[in-house]
Amino acid sequence: MPRLDYFAPGVYIEEIDRGSRPIEGVATAIAGFVGFSEDVRGGAEPFKPMLITNWTQYLNYFARPGSDGFTDFNAYLPFAVYGWFMNGGGRCWVTSIGTQLPGPKPGTPQPTSETGLQIQSRGNRPSLRLVLKPEAAQQGSVTVQISDGTPRALPDGQGGEQPVNTGEYFTVTVRRGDQILERFEHLTMEREAQPQVATYVATAVQTSQFIQIEDLAQTGRPLARRPGNGQYELSPPLVASSIDRFARDVEGLRDERTGVRGIFEIDEITMVACPDLWRAYEANLLDLEQVHAIMEMMISMCEGSATGDVPNPPNRMVVLDAPPDRVKPQEVVQWLAAFNRRSMFAALYYPWIKVANPRNGGRPLLVPPSGHVMGVWGRTDETRGVYKAPANEVPRGVIGLAYDTNFREQELLNPLGINCIRSFPNRGIRIWGARTLVEPDKTEWRYISVRRLISYIEKSIELGTQWAVFEPNDQDLWMRVRRTISNFLERIWREGALFGATPEQAFYVKCDEELNTPETMVLGRLYVEVGVCPVRPAEFVVFRISQWNGAADEEVA
Repeated sequence: MPRLDYFAPGVYIEEIDRGSRPIEGVATAIAGFVGFSEDVRGGAEPFKPMLITNWTQYLNYFARPGSDGFTDFNAYLPFAVYGWFMNGGGRCWVTSIGTQLPGPKPGTPQPTSETGLQIQSRGNRPSLRLVLKPEAAQQGSVTVQISDGTPRALPDGQGGEQPVNTGEYFTVTVRRGDQILERFEHLTMEREAQPQVATYVATAVQTSQFIQIEDLAQTGRPLARRPGNGQYELSPPLVASSIDRFARDVEGLRDERTGVRGIFEIDEITMVACPDLWRAYEANLLDLEQVHAIMEMMISMCEGSATGDVPNPPNRMVVLDAPPDRVKPQEVVQWLAAFNRRSMFAALYYPWIKVANPRNGGRPLLVPPSGHVMGVWGRTDETRGVYKAPANEVPRGVIGLAYDTNFREQELLNPLGINCIRSFPNRGIRIWGARTLVEPDKTEWRYISVRRLISYIEKSIELGTQWAVFEPNDQDLWMRVRRTISNFLERIWREGALFGATPEQAFYVKCDEELNTPETMVLGRLYVEVGVCPVRPAEFVVFRISQWNGAADEEVA
């Protein structure tokens, strides 16, 4: 910065910042998922969002150790997250609303059906089950470490050969954080172990104040039944919601960052899906009107930023799935008419997709398409840009569809904003729609790519011009703001996001005396007007073909 006063004669070197500050584009492909998971551990909390960057992290937070991450009751969340990463999605936030379907008895929380943690042997067979004692569960999770051990050494002065370390011996250490709570050494899986050599593990841990151990290995030598080394987190058993309060728990509380409302508090999320709304519907936990209420709330929270309820530009969309029992196109049209909610911040995809179910030998299972579709959104953003419509793309991991929509049926669905996933001969399964659920007369917001591009521009300008706050509101500031925004818009125009042969045709930035009058300046306000011309997808490619006789035309000429 330049100095404002000089006292001693000399040469002064000063660095002057006269250039505009570049605007960096914000991330556009960060997803938020809400649904059932197999487990909640590793620092994740029920009903609270957790950042996930790959499928392995999902397993660490929302699956039992050694599990494939899916559930025995076919929750749709694991399939959605798996489809997200398979199709090119990056980081996402996941909120678990439970590890089982709520029990039938209203008003009473239902504990999970299976408690404890199963540890495999070195031969990948069940070895031990660890259970956290109820009194210890009130104090939180503990970590159980299994490591190599040794047999007991003979006391000094006692004759005889020292016991041979056969590799069957191990040590169990119970920790909470960095604090060692208990330590059990010289353990073996041999039920009739010699006391002077080792102690049977179930006998030794009987004195523990924190854990219980159950021996699951029935046959085999102690070495073959020995549990594998590692650190195992043992958490208190989760408590599932009761049916009478399940809908409220799914909705959550904004202040406590729980449920659907909680995931909307994560500013970086740009797309949201709740695929297990329909799993709860199938299990009669939510009726159709309750599902509609949660879907409507998600849409309204996206719209809230546009109306001023949320102090951020609108930069996220909701991806909706059609009901599982509305299979035919006419049924989906009737359901959408009954739902009767239109918004430029929502997109609907149909039909459900078939994926391999690891819990059933890889046999097909119908799941909502939202997770796979959002992964395609992320892949398109990465490879082409947010301005490219996420359509005419192959959703990876899809082996079939719940219904094969034909051309005439899509003529019914597409004008209503229902994006079809279709199977084409020799071209595979493709996403064949790119529309929002906006009202039909609002054609300027008809396409997903346009809505997301404008959101990208708004959010990028918001974050990239924070330096202008509290600067002197004069013509110099106006010029710098215009230059900053113009450089950003020209850059995305050159990338192909804006339509026009020249930058002047593609956008304009206005910040002058007409917008910033003395009255507005007294109020401390700086007004900037930005207009852009986004590119739109070529949804209908029309070739006009006629017969032409070149020789006859030459004779006439």
